Amino acid sequence: QVQLVESGGGLVQAGGSLSLSCAVSGRTWSSYALGWFRQAPGKEREFVAVISRSDSSTAYADSVKGRFTISSDNAKNTVYLQMNSLRPEDTAVYSCAVGPVPSHQVHAYGLWGQGTQVTVSS
Repeated sequence: QVQLVESGGGLVQAGGSLSLSCAVSGRTWSSYALGWFRQAPGKEREFVAVISRSDSSTAYADSVKGRFTISSDNAKNTVYLQMNSLRPEDTAVYSCAVGPVPSHQVHAYGLWGQGTQVTVSS
């Protein structure tokens, strides 16, 4: 059974940085995509970034482009989200998810982690 476990959330001041990790355990596939999504209170879950395990191609939401970087360590089955220049509007619960192909759509992902809180103070 595949499981996703996020870590690395916390409280940071605006302009600061945080790094999130998503460890994928259990039987995995040779090719899959791992996405990061976030959900702020009262808002819908939104796409943040995605990386393809097969070719390491990446995609980002416009709101985080240039500030966030997604990367993977395939040997460790772990995906990272480095978040720089954080803003108060980045405050949300961040979750990683696994899907068959890279997508910006929530419904394209069938397995989700429990989420980790990121809070950016002004």
